[in-house]
Amino acid sequence: MNATPLNLSTHGREAVPEMPNRLGIDGIEFIEYVCSRPQALGQVLENMGFRPVARHRSREVTLYRQGGMNLILNAHPDDARVSATVGGQPVIAAVALRVRDAGKAHARCIELGAWDAPSHAQAMELHIPAIRGPGASRFYFVDRWQDFSIYDIDFVPIPSVDPALPALAGMGYFGLVQYIGDGRSADWMAYLEHMFDFTAIPDQQRFGILPKGHLMRSPCGGFLWQLVEPDPGMDDDSAPEALQRIGLGVPDVAAAVRLLKTRGVEFVESSQLHPADRGALTRSALGSVSFELVHQAL
Repeated sequence: MNATPLNLSTHGREAVPEMPNRLGIDGIEFIEYVCSRPQALGQVLENMGFRPVARHRSREVTLYRQGGMNLILNAHPDDARVSATVGGQPVIAAVALRVRDAGKAHARCIELGAWDAPSHAQAMELHIPAIRGPGASRFYFVDRWQDFSIYDIDFVPIPSVDPALPALAGMGYFGLVQYIGDGRSADWMAYLEHMFDFTAIPDQQRFGILPKGHLMRSPCGGFLWQLVEPDPGMDDDSAPEALQRIGLGVPDVAAAVRLLKTRGVEFVESSQLHPADRGALTRSALGSVSFELVHQAL
């Protein structure tokens, strides 16, 4: 046999289709936390390497950033999602997906059965289309992130802060972990495939040190989505569906752990779970905030 690999799509023998990406998804634009204790959560984020770079013109909302990651901290008291947090514990309230055309992406999802999440933008504020996500969360659609971004309209830069801060230890968004109801994996996998063109990753292919559940890959290949059901015997009412934690990809887990420890970040270390070459998990802060480091080759 000829050992030279063939590009079958150009030889007329077999057409190898590219993975569909009908919304034109191109990564994560931002992840939003809602929290009634912004100073406490802000300190947690700064320990992880994020820095506040801009503040909203009219709301108690701050943009944090490092490298290519944007993170919104929403503590606006008039936002119902903020007032609904329990005991001041922060909640991942939204994920903004970069898409080719935000309006068309939103309209397509509504046609496919998604529930609209109406905007509460006020006069002179940017309207970002969204649909409802797990629990009370939202999926936003953003089509401006290059020369002109959504932050140029609603946010005011913080003086003397570099808006292009490098990421600590080469960190970048690796994905998100979503807790789902008992027996709901098939439903959510079908939803993510139907709505966003995510594809399932074989069960034998695992990442990090918390490999439970099912993994799906975004159509752009830029991030993963992990679905985790409650442990057997757990009361389902005690494990509501929600976005649970953020995964951060790093080229060297051990180096990232050492660096973050010098900044006051604590990691889960036990006989069952401890930092390793594959990944590491930060200890929960403020009752609900943890980050998972995952090895990601450059």
